[in-house]
Amino acid sequence: MELKFTVAGRIAKPVEEVFEAVVSPDLLSQYFTTGGARGRLESGVEVTWDFHDFPGAFPVMVLEVIPNKKIVLQWEADQKTATWTTVTMEFSPLDDGRTLVRISEYGWPETEAGLTSCFGNCEGWTAMLCAMKAWLEHGINLRDGFYK
Repeated sequence: MELKFTVAGRIAKPVEEVFEAVVSPDLLSQYFTTGGARGRLESGVEVTWDFHDFPGAFPVMVLEVIPNKKIVLQWEADQKTATWTTVTMEFSPLDDGRTLVRISEYGWPETEAGLTSCFGNCEGWTAMLCAMKAWLEHGINLRDGFYK
């Protein structure tokens, strides 16, 4: 069985604003990357993300960026096996002015450790969507003080 998941949420902001909140390192650091993000998400670049709950900046390979539509990322899921996972974020404008954000990830080894990592990332992306919604819609940083 392939280890993969998809999470989604609706944010009451236009797609351009929601997309920018992900690709801009300054904005992403306001609500998600608690230790900071370095580098704008653009096709073919490597950026770093740092989190207080997982200290130490780690590389994120940006495979594809289609403005206001899609972002495809890869990162190493397991250094021991050199396994990389692929994350796809899709942004869809809704008729009522909100944006549907769908995040999918796959690529873990079919092991107990892979399953644990898959569940952990599913939790992390769900938290990211919640934090982005609270920050963009209400100016509240849900992650502030949550991990340190």
